[in-house]
Amino acid sequence: MTTATIAGKQLTVDDEGFLTDPQQWDETIAPALATNIGLELSDDHWAVLRFLRSDFASEGETATLRRVSTIGGFPTKQLYQLFPKKPAKKMAYVAGLPKPKGCI
Repeated sequence: MTTATIAGKQLTVDDEGFLTDPQQWDETIAPALATNIGLELSDDHWAVLRFLRSDFASEGETATLRRVSTIGGFPTKQLYQLFPKKPAKKMAYVAGLPKPKGCI
């Protein structure tokens, strides 16, 4: 485990930069994480991030792209527009959650 300073806070991260403790995340950290991967957060991004955080709290694991689309109601095409290329991985990263199962 490594420590990183993100948005002025000392956080523990893994070797890919994902937070190792989702409890360390708050909404002040998300914009800094988004900037790290070239994103600027819009209201649509925030809706997805809040769904992910809520779903993680109830399910105990990070939602897959399919779950975000079917349960969260976010069209897959929109998720690819908001989080280009690897949306599931990027969504989890910005939401301060572990990578979804099956993500490489």
